Order: sequence, then C-alpha cells, then structure tokens
Amino acid sequence: MITRRKATGRALPLPVSAVSWRALALVAGAIAPPVLRAQAPVSGPPRNAEIFPFADVKRGLHGTAWTVFEGVDPEPMDVEILGRLKDAIGPGQDMILGRLHGTKPEFTGVVAGMSGSPVYIDGKLLGAVSYRIGQFSKEPICGITPIGSMFQVRDLPALVDPGIAVPLGRTQGAAAAPTATDPNLQIRPIDTPLVFNGFSSDTVTRYGDGFRAMGLEPVSGIGSASPETLQPEPIVPGSAVSAVLARGDLNVAATCTVTYVDAHQLLACGHPITQFGDVSIPMTKAQVLATLPSPMNAFKIVNTTETVGSFTQDRANAVAGTFGRTARMIPVSVAVTPATGSNLPAQSLHFEVLDNRQLTPQVMLAAVFQSLNQTNIAANDMSLHLTGEITLANAGAIRLSNTFASADGVSAASAATQYFGARFMAVYGNDLAQPHIDSIRIEATAVPHRESAEIETVRLSTNEARPGDTITVEATIRPFQQETRVLRIPVTLPDTLTEGPLRIFVSDGASLDRLLRPPANAGAQPLGLADTVAQLNRSHANDRVWVTLLDHQTQAVTAAVALPSLPPSIANVMQPLRGTRQISFTSETAAEAGSAPAGAELSGAEVVTIRIR
Repeated sequence: MITRRKATGRALPLPVSAVSWRALALVAGAIAPPVLRAQAPVSGPPRNAEIFPFADVKRGLHGTAWTVFEGVDPEPMDVEILGRLKDAIGPGQDMILGRLHGTKPEFTGVVAGMSGSPVYIDGKLLGAVSYRIGQFSKEPICGITPIGSMFQVRDLPALVDPGIAVPLGRTQGAAAAPTATDPNLQIRPIDTPLVFNGFSSDTVTRYGDGFRAMGLEPVSGIGSASPETLQPEPIVPGSAVSAVLARGDLNVAATCTVTYVDAHQLLACGHPITQFGDVSIPMTKAQVLATLPSPMNAFKIVNTTETVGSFTQDRANAVAGTFGRTARMIPVSVAVTPATGSNLPAQSLHFEVLDNRQLTPQVMLAAVFQSLNQTNIAANDMSLHLTGEITLANAGAIRLSNTFASADGVSAASAATQYFGARFMAVYGNDLAQPHIDSIRIEATAVPHRESAEIETVRLSTNEARPGDTITVEATIRPFQQETRVLRIPVTLPDTLTEGPLRIFVSDGASLDRLLRPPANAGAQPLGLADTVAQLNRSHANDRVWVTLLDHQTQAVTAAVALPSLPPSIANVMQPLRGTRQISFTSETAAEAGSAPAGAELSGAEVVTIRIR
C-alpha cells in the first residue's frame, strides 16, 4: 500500500500491485528528487523546539526524524505514527510506535546507532527513535521514547563523585538475555554499536558476549578514533555522539544519536547503554563514514573526534551528557619485550580505560588481552614472564609477578589476563570501599616456547635433625620436553621445634597459597581495600619451588592474616571469635622456610617427613 494525503492531513491507502516500496523509490529518484513529508525545515532539525503533547499522539500523524547517515549533518526521515504501546517501556511509560519512510531508511532499515534520533511533529519535539521490532523485520518500524520520559533524566541532580557506584555482583544495569525463541517477536532497544579499534577479531569474539549482555553490539575495526581532530560543526539534535570506553593506542567507543541539546547538556539514545545510573564517561563528537545496510545487523561506521564533555547519567529512558566536564580515566601501560636473542621488536601500548564498576572490568580485560596477544610477538606455543603493579591512591599497590605457558588450548596471553583480572577484580569489586586506581603497569617478557615444569620427586639430605640444624631439600622437576633438573634448597630448622616427626611441604606457589588461605566462610565479613591488597601481595609466584614447614603448633587464620605458633593461653582467648566466623584454627603452623627459582611455570606438590631429635 502507498498512502496519499488529503487536505485534512489524513493518509488514505492507495493499492499497489506488483510494485515494491524500493522500486517506487528508485523510479521516483530517477524522475525527480524524492519528496519528504517533513514538516520541519529541510535545512536542519528545529532548535529549542516546543514539546509535542503526549496526550495528542494518535495514529495517522506524520512527522520528521533526523539522523546522520553519512558525514556530520543530520538528514530527515518521514515518520508515520502507528499508535501507542501501553507500558512498553516500563510501568506507566508508554512507547510510541512509528514507521520510517524515505529512500534511505527503507533501504537500511532501523540501524544500530540510530537510537536517539529526534522525532518532530509540526516542529514540536515528540521523542527519540529508540527501539526496533525484531531482527529481520521487512519494514523500518520503530519504537519512540517520549521526550517527557527523557526529560526526567535531564532533570536529575548531578552526582558530585561519579566514581561512586554499587559493588560488582549487585549492579542494576546488565540486561537479561531475551527469552523469546523468535528474535522477530521482540521489541528491544536499538543496538548501540561498540566499535573496537586496535583490537583483533579474536579479542572481540572472546569478550563480545559480556558486552552483548549489556545491550552493546561489539564490532571490530569498523570505525576509528581521532581525538586530535577538531570538528567545527556544533552538536545539534540528530548529530552522532560517542561514549568513549577506552582511548589511546586502543580505542573503544559506543555511538548513538542526540535527541535534545541545550547550552549545558544533551540527551541521547532514548534508552540506556547499561542503565548504570550515575556515570562518568568521556563524550565526543562523531563522524559517520557510512551506514551499512544489513538484514541482520545494520549499523553506522563511525569515527570519534574531539572530546566535548562527559556522560553523567545512564538511565532507563536516556543517557545524559554535560558539556565541559572531564571524566576520570585509568591510565594503563603494557610493554611486551621478546626474549634475548629474538629479532622481534619490543612493543609498548599506552591507553586509558573508563572508571565504571560495570563497564570497566570487561573493557580492561579485553584491552590487556589484546596488549599481551598483539601482532607478531604472539604465538600459540609461547610463555610470558609477567611483572608490574596496580597502584591505588587509597590502598598502596598490588604487585604482579608470575609466569604463564601455553598449555591445553589455553594461550599464555589468556592465562596472564585471567591472573591480572582476578587481582584487578579483587580490589575493583570491593564491597567496603571505593577503589581509586591511579595507574596500571604491566611488563611481560615473551619466550617463543613453552616454559612449564612439574615437581617429580622430593627428598631430604637427612632423615633426622636437631632444632637449629640446616638441611637440604632436593626437588626434582621435569621441564616440558626437557631433561629433569634437581633444585637444592637449604633450610634452617627453627630452634623452637619439638621432638618428633616434622612434615615438610614442597610445592608450587598456587598450592602454597591454598594451604595458607583461610577457609571460605559464608558469613565472614568482607575485606577492606588495605587488607585485600595485603592478602594479594602475600601470594606466591608460580615459577619457584617453595618449602614450608608444618609445625605441631596451633595457628589462627583470619581473612586478612595467619597468626602462627599461638601459645595455648592466647588461643583460648581468641576462641569466642570462632562463632562470628571471623577466625579459624588449625592444628599445624605453616612456616615458609625457603624457595628456589624453577625458571618455568611450575605445578605439583609433595610432603616429606623428617624426625626432630
């Protein structure tokens, strides 16, 4: 059906036989320029427009939506109002259903990055194109968020400290996975394209699902970042605008369309990016290089340009940005140096990642993995010797030191990223204090073969000894595809040992950490930042053989520290704390006695016994 307009403005159907909308559009374009039923001036969207009353919205109205298909200038699209969907956005929040008309929208459909495109009726602002119907729909039917709902976000008070946020594990923004079996039966927010620049497709695939769960559609290399590029065109309704999640040698940005602008702030998207609430994310202008049509996933190819402020709100009906405000970022440096003798060049990346409890972990892990897995240094069969630190302004620094070898289908870069991620999340997800990360430094030496080893056997230089004697622990390790080696570790026995058998634990670092780690108590109090940092820094490197004495004395273990060799009187005083699950007791005291470098990622543990005379 094609519609024509009566003098009253009401659309009447005209039958069309064997002729498609696209064919008609092409024919019309060949004869004369396409005629848009836009009531706004074709020179651009209205400025400081009045608000179209929501109560006056009804089927059959026609208006104009504006979005950027290419370049920086918004272009008009005709919008036919189909009606209202009650409570479609939320309780008491109706969605307006519309159909887009025009050569471009009918060809591309509803495009990722189009969300936020302002809709005007009679030059008055109605709302923002923000939702799509299904994934393979044949018509550009869209949901429109009323501008009144978006103004609720605009009028929220500004947050003084945008770093304050709910702890991880209880965030309110992660979108639930859709339950409908047919994607064409869903009304869902228009995808926000999340462009990764400097990332491989493997990295984007590996971490993509975490972003999709938040309503972001990751794409690799389809766009770029040019923060030094000045974009003289002002931001107007219909302009593209980007939220920058990472910038520098690696760039990640999400782009949508501006709905409303005043002298101090703007509203965009018409739906949340993550619905995290108060945020602090760099806000930049953007240029649309092209709009890629696709029946499955049409999106805009975007270059981000100069920074103009910060996004401060990410709510159910809009994201809001404030001009001139600076977002706090976490500076990261990752240097990868080939092992001695290699002719591969050393590479170093410097970038910044946003500081946001929900988005930062996923962005940080993807960026660190990409940095360690970059270009020609990376290989399937390799090892990484990792050092560095995570520096916190309010809790000292977490030391990074471990070796990772490719094994069982897990690359060294992936294992190193998991190690880093566990330490990063231990502080970033702290329940008791807000972490303030000053910087992250990672240095890795890349070895072009697998450096791993196992503890094969352990023996002692003697079967009996006296307190204060020095004995030798001999650990035989078997490196991967190499001959066995014997490591000799001198150990001086404490003068306080009592007569009888003494167990000696010889192990890798991870096994020793499990031995010293306090048992998990469901009701135990969480650790603060300082205690968490101290606990992480007590962990043992995995490229050494560790020797630990297991003495027959009571040891108290708290979440923050182990208290070895407790006198019975002190142990009795501390017993009441057991009921609060803040402390536990073991019948042996584990005392570190020595270590030796294994020169490889080590695994294995063994217990031997010596008699104390």
